[in-house]
Amino acid sequence: MSWLTYACQHLPGATVIAVGGELDATNESRLDAFIRECRQRPGDHLVFDLAEVHFMDSAGLRLLLSTYTFSRQHGGSVRLAALQPMPARLVEVTRIGEHLPVHATLQDALTAALSPPEPPHRRPLTGNGGSGAA
Repeated sequence: MSWLTYACQHLPGATVIAVGGELDATNESRLDAFIRECRQRPGDHLVFDLAEVHFMDSAGLRLLLSTYTFSRQHGGSVRLAALQPMPARLVEVTRIGEHLPVHATLQDALTAALSPPEPPHRRPLTGNGGSGAA
């Protein structure tokens, strides 16, 4: 069995889950249970500090994605911080980073998690539709 460590820290507005070791099929269910215990509300903003994760397989990636999906459904968010080269490559190859925000540092991820969401981008009206022209 691969070794895995994890810890949780509740901050105002976000929960940081620090993970270390190897995140794979042999231990992802333990981390899943820990995430469920650590989460205060379904809509929490979670930041995974992965600075000490040196290996992650598809089971670990699936856990992060399912946590992300659950959080989004309840108004929360999930961000990944400080990925090591191997997990970063997995995220890159699978293109998960297009959906699950990845940040270079824990501080960058916390700043993004605690920032108010940007309003949707509106394109200017063009043509004759509704511009008041007679």
